[in-house]
Amino acid sequence: MRAIDLLNGRLKLRHLVLLVTIADQGSVLRAAEHLHLAQPAVTRSLREVEQLLGVELFTRGARGMTPTLFGEAFIEHARAVLAELRRAGERISGLADGETGTVAIGTLLAGSNVLLPRAIAALKRDRPGITVIVREATFVEQVPRLLDGEIDLVLGRLNPIEDVRGVRQLTLYSEPVRLVARVGHPAHELGRPVLADLLAYPWVLPLEQTALRHELEQVFAAAGLRLPGNLVECTSILTVRTLIQDTDMIAALPELVAMTSEGIAPLPIPLDPVRRQVGVTLPDRRPLTPAARLMLDHLREQAALVTRTGST
Repeated sequence: MRAIDLLNGRLKLRHLVLLVTIADQGSVLRAAEHLHLAQPAVTRSLREVEQLLGVELFTRGARGMTPTLFGEAFIEHARAVLAELRRAGERISGLADGETGTVAIGTLLAGSNVLLPRAIAALKRDRPGITVIVREATFVEQVPRLLDGEIDLVLGRLNPIEDVRGVRQLTLYSEPVRLVARVGHPAHELGRPVLADLLAYPWVLPLEQTALRHELEQVFAAAGLRLPGNLVECTSILTVRTLIQDTDMIAALPELVAMTSEGIAPLPIPLDPVRRQVGVTLPDRRPLTPAARLMLDHLREQAALVTRTGST
């Protein structure tokens, strides 16, 4: 099949919407309900695309419709095309009145509890018509979303991007990472504890694919220690804070998270080797929409305030 075959008018925008919806909903029936179409019409349109491409895009199973290898590849491009069209519409709208649009932000642990809420609040005060979407995940999971246009920027601790093409990073501020435990935790009574003194307690650490986890592993290795055996892996800030507050778990948190979380107190053990840069990761070649540019402006303003005041 030649690429020109997709530009001869037979492939319609509705076909792309249909394929993405089937993949998201997991069945033709649910896709039809979601799109307010009759099921036979959805089935017919799916067959049209498969005949045009000359391959099967979905297989039926006990769990519904599953994309084939060809389906996964084509749907990835369909999502990117639809994302670009949405961005084009938002850009035109933003240029026309500067009052509406959507900005999607991927968030990591750092910056999510103080900087991001403040920046969102400031943006909504200025432009209440802009919709803000926040998606929490690891950096590794966020990058594909950033590249295909599902999100506009990623906020959090800056991860190495030497092996990641198509992105750039801006530093907003520097923030220490602190070891923390609940107020009243026995570790607070140790006087001048060292890392080895904390191995007897349970820990909650970031997932293995995060930069913070890698850096913490280096801290343990430098001290001649293995990671704690009693371990929970989690990057959800709400879950991590609740575990620390309600149990004897110890965790490593960005200082702003530690200092603004009720019932949590830092432990006097330095983590100097841990990287401290908080910033945004942006697409390198795709321009930001007006709404995303405004969001970035407010993030910069609030980061400057955080830097000047030191916290809250």
